[in-house]
Amino acid sequence: MDDFVFRNPTRIIFGRGAESKVGVEARAYSGKVLLHFGGGTIKKTGLFERVTASLEAAGVGFVELGGVKPNPRLSLVREGIELCRRHGLGLILAVGGGSVIDSAKAIAAGVPYAGDVWDFYTGKASPVEALPIGTVLTIPAAGSESSTGSVITNEEGAFKRALNSELIYPRFSALNPELAFTLPRNQVANGIADIMAHLMERYFTNSRPVELTDRLIEATLRTVIAVGPAVLRNPRDYDAWAELMWSGTVAHNNLLNTGREGDWGSHDIEHELSGIYDIPHGAGLAVVIPAWMKRVYRHDPVRFVQFAVRVWGVDQSFRDAEATVLEGIARLEAFWASIGLVLRLKDLGIGNDRFAEMASKCSSGGKSTVGHFIPLGKKEIEDIFELAK
Repeated sequence: MDDFVFRNPTRIIFGRGAESKVGVEARAYSGKVLLHFGGGTIKKTGLFERVTASLEAAGVGFVELGGVKPNPRLSLVREGIELCRRHGLGLILAVGGGSVIDSAKAIAAGVPYAGDVWDFYTGKASPVEALPIGTVLTIPAAGSESSTGSVITNEEGAFKRALNSELIYPRFSALNPELAFTLPRNQVANGIADIMAHLMERYFTNSRPVELTDRLIEATLRTVIAVGPAVLRNPRDYDAWAELMWSGTVAHNNLLNTGREGDWGSHDIEHELSGIYDIPHGAGLAVVIPAWMKRVYRHDPVRFVQFAVRVWGVDQSFRDAEATVLEGIARLEAFWASIGLVLRLKDLGIGNDRFAEMASKCSSGGKSTVGHFIPLGKKEIEDIFELAK
């Protein structure tokens, strides 16, 4: 097990009506907040009214900034930074899924910074302070409600890049599984893939031994595999949604990467796809991860056999380890297909004309390779795109 320091300061308010408690939580940090959200859905469902009523009851004023899109844009982040400065706002309250929360984190980091917030996403600078952040989660997927991460897309050049900093941990997050009851099926499926991807990025590691976190990751994967289809069958199944929502948080709150180094190459590769083609992150991961597995499994077939046997219940072939590995990958693909995800780039409307460009962008920016399980250069990334096409 690798040495580690673990800290997660996010206060989780979980359960029915959790969103009604955000006013009191926010008041502990500021009397005036930026209320950040996506489209008009939260106003149609009544969530906006419940959140603002909670703020008003606690004596907290707010300024609205909607318009967050999937693959959140740098231009809106810059707008939010200016709003916070102009109105003296002291907290960002994100109401939505991972895109809204990631945008809020970028705004929080950018407000006290004299330079351009994009510096944080290109590695030119690191935050030294940030405004506090609170969240009301509506989509179990990204795990951003209790993580150090934020991913933003710069429209100029279609660059999608990440920032990781303990300064952007949300101070509190309200998780009410009922808020997910009305999600479209495709968003649910994409969220399931995103949660599973966060678990698998951590699972495929060169760190040894990591038996405890192996078992925790396997258990969380098996839970998602069980409850994901349940919420698709019955979108108002509170208990299944509760399991899925908490799995999404645990998958990305850094508990499961204690003592081990995750890979994250698949995420870097997918960021090029969603940065250029504006596809949902989970949909892109469902295509990239099986292709990544087919390209790298020979590096450590024993770990892939363990994945196949423990997660997917494959009967281990003692004479043919490769058959066990490939059956595990096939069962992952079959599961994702069963919940409505596509498994090839062509089914996302993506051709092979920009593979070289994406591979070059992915392996540039101060790093010649991506991933840790096997470092991948431009050639290997292009191979993965070819396997995924």
